[in-house]
Amino acid sequence: MLRYDTGLQWAVTLLIIAVPVSNVRPVGVSGRGLAVVALLVVNSAALLARHLPPTFPPRAALAWLTTGVVASAALLEVSDGGSGYLFAYFLVGHAGYRLSLKPALAVAALSSLLCGAVFYFYVGPDHQVLTWTFGLSTGIPVVAGILGRSKQQAVEAKLQAAESAERAARAEARTAVLTERSRIARDVHDVLAHSLAGINMHLELADALIDTGDLEKVRAAHNRAQSLVKESLKQAQWTVHALREDSLPLLESLTAMIESSGHRGALTVTGTVRELPAPVTQNVLRIAQEALTNAARHAPGAGLTVGLAFEETSTTLTVRNGAPSGAAGAGAGSGMGLIGMRERVALLGGTLTAGPLTEGPERGGWQVEAVIPG
Repeated sequence: MLRYDTGLQWAVTLLIIAVPVSNVRPVGVSGRGLAVVALLVVNSAALLARHLPPTFPPRAALAWLTTGVVASAALLEVSDGGSGYLFAYFLVGHAGYRLSLKPALAVAALSSLLCGAVFYFYVGPDHQVLTWTFGLSTGIPVVAGILGRSKQQAVEAKLQAAESAERAARAEARTAVLTERSRIARDVHDVLAHSLAGINMHLELADALIDTGDLEKVRAAHNRAQSLVKESLKQAQWTVHALREDSLPLLESLTAMIESSGHRGALTVTGTVRELPAPVTQNVLRIAQEALTNAARHAPGAGLTVGLAFEETSTTLTVRNGAPSGAAGAGAGSGMGLIGMRERVALLGGTLTAGPLTEGPERGGWQVEAVIPG
């Protein structure tokens, strides 16, 4: 489109130059003929200069357009006829497009006065074809130029706004990518780094105890290391499921996550099952992962139930565990905690409640309930 517009503008410019050159007379190498040729050259150069880039200094543009307008009026005076007035029309129009309002109006007024005076004093005020008012009309194209300039500025403003929006979108996307990378790094660190450190510590302890001959302590350290390996595998499975929630259905992913935690058959689904938007699926799985991690960490050996309720306008996830039957440990978790779960639910316009169970068979346990619209 840009090439087409540029080529069209050049074609119009050359046509405007060709028409007066072909019919303005006299043309010669001396006297009036030489003056006409010289003025044709000046007018043509001034018209060709309208293709200079927009960065051309405004003062220089005002000088060349003023010179062109004066040369157009002089051409009307020294020639015997023709269409030399076309130079004035197009130069004034371009002044409205290139110059700011006041200089453009000044060029237009100058053109009207000079060309009007030429027609009045040279052609005659009562000429039957070209009256003196025709000269005054050479200033009118400035209006078209000003309107064209305003339209161009509006288009450029829209393009700049679109470019700014695109840059902001790219920056936002990059921020989201970096945030996701940080989250993945945090999850991997929580799952692997802490567990591996604990495993290494117990293996080193077992190695040191071998020299003492105390096989019971060696076996205890070995069993503890083996227990940490199993726990790390569970955490790794949960993290993998959480990272794949966009490609796995919610129920299958949630079921696999619960079974990997050692609670087969703990999921209860109510309501009409439906596919949820990816953000909702993602956050349900992340909240379930954190709740299961907390249950394993703070209530080892306790029973656990997970409820997923599909309602008309919302989806509710409930994770409930009983009172711990063993000593609570510091198992690896996702590092998100209750604050992170509340933030996830709040971003989707939902609510999250968490607290101890004070009644019923699970008294002394803990419950997390997330209600997410959609």
